[in-house]
This record gives sequence, C-alpha cells and structure tokens, in this order.
Amino acid sequence: MSKRTGGDGRLTTALDPQDQGPQDACGVFGVWAPGEDVAKLTYFGLYALQHRGQESAGIAVSNGRQILVYKDMGLVSQVFDESTLDSLKGHLAIGHSRYSTTGASTWQNAQPTFRPTGDGSIALGHNGNLINTAELREMVGQLPGPAGELDIKGVEGATNDTSLVTALLAHHPDTSLEQRALEVLPELRGAYCFVWMNEDTLYAARDPQGIRPLVLGRLDRGWVVASEDAALATIGASVVREVEPGEMIVIDENGLRSHKFAEPAPKGCVFEYVYLARPDATISGRNVHEARVEMGRRLAREFPVEADLVMPVPESGTPAASGYAAESGIPFGQGFVKNAYVGRTFIQPSQTLRQLGIRLKLNALEHMIRGKRIVVVDDSIVRGNTQRAQVRMLREAGALEVHVRISSPPVKWPCFYGIDFATRAELIANGLDVDEIAASVGADSLGYISLEGMVQATGQPEERLCQACFTGTYPIELPDESLLGKHLLEATLQSPTMGRALPVLNNP
Repeated sequence: MSKRTGGDGRLTTALDPQDQGPQDACGVFGVWAPGEDVAKLTYFGLYALQHRGQESAGIAVSNGRQILVYKDMGLVSQVFDESTLDSLKGHLAIGHSRYSTTGASTWQNAQPTFRPTGDGSIALGHNGNLINTAELREMVGQLPGPAGELDIKGVEGATNDTSLVTALLAHHPDTSLEQRALEVLPELRGAYCFVWMNEDTLYAARDPQGIRPLVLGRLDRGWVVASEDAALATIGASVVREVEPGEMIVIDENGLRSHKFAEPAPKGCVFEYVYLARPDATISGRNVHEARVEMGRRLAREFPVEADLVMPVPESGTPAASGYAAESGIPFGQGFVKNAYVGRTFIQPSQTLRQLGIRLKLNALEHMIRGKRIVVVDDSIVRGNTQRAQVRMLREAGALEVHVRISSPPVKWPCFYGIDFATRAELIANGLDVDEIAASVGADSLGYISLEGMVQATGQPEERLCQACFTGTYPIELPDESLLGKHLLEATLQSPTMGRALPVLNNP
C-alpha cells in the first residue's frame, strides 16, 4: 500500500505527516455538453473538488464512438496538463478525485473505472463507501464469462468496491445499461454518489440515505453533476437542484430523465458541515460557511473563557473561530501562518527531523501570540497528536494560556460511509474524558461543542443527519466486523473474480 502522507495543507491533516486526521470523501463530476470542451470543464470541476481527495485523479471522455480514460496518482494539477486535456475530445465526460476508503491507494484503484459491455463500454466514478462489498464480490463472481469476449469481472490488482459495481453494471446482455442500473442500485448498501457513462449517455445516482452530497447543474448547452455546488460555480453552471436520495438521473440527446430506484430515507453526513465540504458549498439549503460560523457562536456560549485572542487553525477552523470571536467579544486574529504549497508530502521527514519539530504545515506568528491568553479553534480532534504540536508551538511562541475549542463533539466511532478516520482504538476521545484529553494535548482548557449545538447549527432536522462518528448509531445496518475494512478485497486478491487488466491510458 502506498501511504497517504498529507493533503491540501490544512492543519487538520497533521503537522506530522505520519499522523492522519479525518480524510476526505472523494469528489465526482460529470458533464454532458455537445460543443463544449468537456475535458477542461471536468478538469476545472475536479480542481474545485480537490479538497475531497488528493491521492489520484482521472477523467473519462466519450466522442460518441469510444471512451478514453486518463488517470494517475497525485493531485488534479499533477495528473493533467494542457496537451493531455487537448487529446481528450468528446461531448460527454466524468471525473474523479480520490481518497481511498476501500482498497489501497494504488493506480489500479484510481478512478474512473472502465469496463467493456455487450454493446460498448462503461466508465464510473464513486464518492462514498459501500458496506456490503463481500456480498457484491460474490455477485461479481457469479457473472457468466462469455466465450471469446474480454473478461469484465475485474481489473488486475483492483481492490475497491467501485470496481465491483462497475463490473455488475457492465454485465447487461439482455437489457439496457439504464435498466441494468435500476436492478443493481437497490442491491447496494452504504454511501454512494455515482457518476458513470457509456459512449452516449451520462448517469448519476445517490444512495437512499443521501449521505454524501450530489448536485445537478445546467450549462447553456448541457448538464452537469458534481459533489458540491461550488464546482458548478467554478465552471459557470447554474444550480438546478440536489440529486435526491434514491434517485438516478440519465442525460442524453433526448434530455434529462429521472428514476426513483428506492424510497428516500435522508441521513446526510453531519461532518460535511463540520469539515468535509468547501465553505462556499450549500447542502440541503444550508450554506456550509454559515453553519460553521454558527458552530463557533454556540461553542462560545457553551464554553466561554477569558482570553485576549481567538485564532483559528487554518483553514477549516477559520469560520468557527470567527463565530467564537463575534459571540465572545474577544478579538479575532491569525496566530498561525500556513504553508499554502504543502500538497502531498512525498518526502518523509526522518524521525530525527520530526523530533526536532519540523513544521511542514504552519508556523506560529510570535508577535500575535506572545504574552496573550489564546483561544485556538479547530474542527475536530482525532488522535490528538496534531493539537499537541499546535499547543506546544503556541507556548514556544510565548502564549500565557492556550484554550482549545473544537467545533464538533468528540469523535469516538469510525466511519464506514466514506470518511477514513483512525481506528476506534486510535481515537483519543474513545479512551479519555475531556479533562484527560486537555492534559494530553497540553491545553489549559478544552471544550467540544455539544452534539445538539452542532446539529442545530446545520439547520437540519436531527433525524435527517448521520451522526454515527459521534454517537455510534449507524443509520445503515453494518455487517459482521469481519466483512468490513478498507483492505477487505486485498485479502482475497488471488480470487478468480479478479480478471485481466483493460487497456486504459495512464500517465507514465
């Protein structure tokens, strides 16, 4: 497995690249727009969704006759250049930026996935995580292999749930891809926002719980779907509406049509409001930035303290810190300077350099901090290593007191729906109470927003939100623990369901 070693430079992904915070869900994008440069539209859409996954990126384009897929490890801007995008010609495209939640971070698991079908090909991108992967693997294993045709059961080395879904969709000898999707989608359990395509049609679907966001947009000459509406704004598309939970959308030369494949039972991920989504996104009618500011206001009411400065951990702590400052009347200021160019950190610092306190992500502004009582606002605590390093840095810069405030409740449970938290044993809040966590990270005080305060800040009814990482109550029943896990399919890589590799372009 290639180890993820950092993200987009946000502090919450760690000062030390060996210590990981909550890792984002993936980003998906699709566009049907004859006459437009769909590859570049997809590129800029993925660029706007880069925060949702930085391990790999890919684009599939169809010109009506064939699908061309180009994908590689790295950031969107590292994978694609002008000449590559110019070679991807067509009227229909999908794109994906990945953080792995099932299957290792390898090229074989990069998306979009690709398969031949009886009457063409299919490419698919997935945001979320399925929990009945073992069951789907058995279903793929039972697919017949037509004599003389390329095996569609899998790509050599692919070990993700997305590859299994693509194989199931690709097998539709007696029906259309559209009808086959309406048969397959109800068999899936877990979180999924899919975009997929054949040579002439764009498809999108969202799980019945609507755990991850998916938005439909309109261009002058076409349609767009994306994980967040901020990606629509980036390419000049107008927002039409969210794709509904349990809905599949189909877009082709005849226009747009919708199918309801399951009864909706909304359970949107509350962590999208806390951290995952861009602050300029709107989810279920609630602006994410406004929700985060309100979390900060409520945090100030729930955990006031006498202090001289409220400062955020950039960037994800900034809205909540501004809300805390406004509510408390304590001045707001920037106490950390972030290195904006720390993307994926391929060069691992040695143990000695880590012990010397190498600061890959940020440094403290000493003149803002020295002699002051500081409130530092962050979005979450996972293992606690990052906050420990932050507090130590502030004290070295001369802070008299350091009070940590967190705009989400204690994370005590892993997520099986598309966020790669630490294991439950590694979650600091699972073994320590708040006072013990404060002592562990070296803070003078520590306050987490209440579950009620966080939920109220989202503006959503509590019953429409998934809060499993805070409560342990999972809205979609989980299978036996032995059938869960990021590397479930790696353990059975030698299975006969893993077929030959298909010819897909990759960046050498």
